[in-house]
Amino acid sequence: MPTRPGGPVAVDARPWYAANELLAFLLELAALSCLGWWGFTVGGTPATAALLGLGLPLAAVVLWALFAAPRARLRPRLPVVLVVKAVVLGGGAAALYGVGHHLAGAAGAVVVIANTTLAESFRRPPAAAPGSPRRRPAA
Repeated sequence: MPTRPGGPVAVDARPWYAANELLAFLLELAALSCLGWWGFTVGGTPATAALLGLGLPLAAVVLWALFAAPRARLRPRLPVVLVVKAVVLGGGAAALYGVGHHLAGAAGAVVVIANTTLAESFRRPPAAAPGSPRRRPAA
């Protein structure tokens, strides 16, 4: 399915982009789950466990919705978005490490870094092919 120049890219035009976006969504869900798991395990009393187990994922969702989601309420520059992603997704990997799954936590961190790097490189517009005419941006 072709797209018009400057318009949205069709999903089937870049299958690696779609696959990486699906992986990013699954990593976000996994991070929320791991944050909740860690919160429930470190809380000493039932009230503390519930507060951490439910509060950490909720705080991560709010942070993500405000700054890192595709339709985020606030549109900060890329460095701020990357910090938010590092806090939420890296926090999920650290939480997995913290509940005693050291290898899985380290592997999760590597996958998060690779996924985020690929996602940001895919979001950049492709370079013009050599010899193709350059177009001026619309005024």
